[in-house]
Amino acid sequence: KMAAAAGAAAAAGLWSEVNRCGQNGDFARALKSVNKILQINKDDVTALQCKVVCLIQNGNFKEALGVINTHTKVLTSDVIAFEKAYCEYRLNRIESALKTIQSASQQTDKLKELYGQVLYRLERYDDCLAAYRDLIRNSQDEYEEERKTNLSAVVAAQSTWEKVVPEDLGLREATYELCYNSACALIGQGKLNEAMKKLQKAEELCRQSLSEDSDVTEEDIEAELAIIHGQMAYIMQLQGRTEDALQLYNQIIKLKPTDVGLLAVIANNIITINKDQNVFDSKKKVKLTNAEGVEHKLSKKQLQAIEFNKALLAMYTNQADQCRKLSASLQSQSPEHLLPVLIQAAQLCREKQHAKAVGLLQDFADQHPANAAEIKLTMAQLKIAQGSVTKACMILRSIEELQHKPGMVSALVTMYSHEEDIDSAIEVFTQAIQWYQQHQASQTRGANPKSPVHLSLIREAANFKLKHGRKKEAISDLEELWKQNPKDVHTLAQLISAYSLVDPEKAKVLSKHLPSSDTMSLKVDVDALENSHGATYVRKKAGKLTGDNQQKEQGQGEVKKKKKKKKGKLPKNYDPKVTPDPERWLPMRERSYYRGRKKGKKKDQVGKGTQGSTTTGSSELDASRTASSPPTSPRPGSGAAVSATSNVIPPRHQKPAGAPATKKKQQQKKKKGAKGGW
Repeated sequence: KMAAAAGAAAAAGLWSEVNRCGQNGDFARALKSVNKILQINKDDVTALQCKVVCLIQNGNFKEALGVINTHTKVLTSDVIAFEKAYCEYRLNRIESALKTIQSASQQTDKLKELYGQVLYRLERYDDCLAAYRDLIRNSQDEYEEERKTNLSAVVAAQSTWEKVVPEDLGLREATYELCYNSACALIGQGKLNEAMKKLQKAEELCRQSLSEDSDVTEEDIEAELAIIHGQMAYIMQLQGRTEDALQLYNQIIKLKPTDVGLLAVIANNIITINKDQNVFDSKKKVKLTNAEGVEHKLSKKQLQAIEFNKALLAMYTNQADQCRKLSASLQSQSPEHLLPVLIQAAQLCREKQHAKAVGLLQDFADQHPANAAEIKLTMAQLKIAQGSVTKACMILRSIEELQHKPGMVSALVTMYSHEEDIDSAIEVFTQAIQWYQQHQASQTRGANPKSPVHLSLIREAANFKLKHGRKKEAISDLEELWKQNPKDVHTLAQLISAYSLVDPEKAKVLSKHLPSSDTMSLKVDVDALENSHGATYVRKKAGKLTGDNQQKEQGQGEVKKKKKKKKGKLPKNYDPKVTPDPERWLPMRERSYYRGRKKGKKKDQVGKGTQGSTTTGSSELDASRTASSPPTSPRPGSGAAVSATSNVIPPRHQKPAGAPATKKKQQQKKKKGAKGGW
């Protein structure tokens, strides 16, 4: 009895210690006291619960879950359901946490809060939204603001990942978290300018909120603003302002934020900006996307986008095996997704294996008919790149859901025209027109009104046939158009023009339907038209005529002034007694008396013999012996060998014997081309 009493007294003291430590937040010391209590009574339910709570508070979730699983007989699901589910949630065992919550006999408020978080992590946004609405409706405590923030986060996720138009929840955006979530919802809707304003407001509210705390430094504020700045940079990137976005992304990375999810998203976005350029920087950024815990911070679509970009980067850096490995892994995870197959096909094309790439795409199209259209468009592009335009047309025509689309019809007609296959081009028009006829007949129950697209196709078909000389085929289309709109004068004119080449009598009959010239005449103010802005001819406004001006104007009406012709300038060396050279307009080489230039004349006359000796013709080259030579030698490159006042014409510029005189101007131009002086 005395031993039992002593043990009870010791346990009471230990419980007092546990209570005191718990109130002070010293859970490490509290855990020691709890362990001592369990040594006295290992199946004490309260002590086991306290131990689990202490371990959770210390962040030892795995050990806490181990305690729960070891003592399942004592710690039943009714007693410890929340703690067990919370440990599983923090250990990223989300599915297990959901089962634990759902198996609890009583759904407490704590379990409902955790249930909302679990649903959000599982991306079950509709159920999550309903859970938080129920919590907000039935709870009144100091955590109401946090619940509203979580509710707005769910709405933002729906808008971003499921493209659901968010409903107005009527939340007052009094905190920066609410403003941030509202901005994310606007980004999902494509309202980028509005989203940017919301983010700027969120930044302002964040600064105000954190600056009130004296312990918060500027670095702490910048770290908290990092996620807001990341979304701002993302908006800039979507708007095409890639330089601004890149600068802001790099500023955030320099801050070294602790959020690995934020760093991974920013690194991925930088890689998308770099594309096939700056691949070394991209390879560095990829390491940030491989950080531990990233997979638990991002949504499935974000993680998938990062993996796609890794495969593309491997392709751009010529890592063919790595690219194939990543794309194959992605395809096994998402067999119906297009991108892994397209990446594999692109890699094969880089290796010049176009036929294999087309075969790969064809296999995917056969296995997934729902995505066949996009795959076949890619196949057609590959065929065009190989020069197989006709095969590309066959692939495009096999896409039944796009056959009648105006864009597809236009592309096929252009390609067939390029191949000079006019019959196939007309067949494309015919099939598209028939599709619209059948489709509209089924919708209008036998009535046959033509839609604008249908009429446009008929008109384009008629114009194409007229252009390529298929008058008879074009006439039926034009008659159909005129039947739909008898007041269409343009169509009637085309029809008459076509019939005039085939059946002139029919053209005459139809021409009676043309409006008369009287009805066609328009009342036009000619003066107003001429004086209008943009007129090619503007009549000058007549001013007031007085005195002599009036007499001049009257005189101009009687006699037209004759323009005086200016006399042409004659050459300076023109001699009226000498007949001009009839070949003076021909180049020198084409004249009958041209004998070619004598090459090597200077070499024969100058520089021969021993050093210092002169040739017999040296006196002729002495400019100082001519009376008209200038007192100083000309500057090098001037080309002026003879004074302008000299009447002496050098022998090489004299007119050949028996030939008419040439222009002196031509001779001077030739002299200017020489280097140096005489």
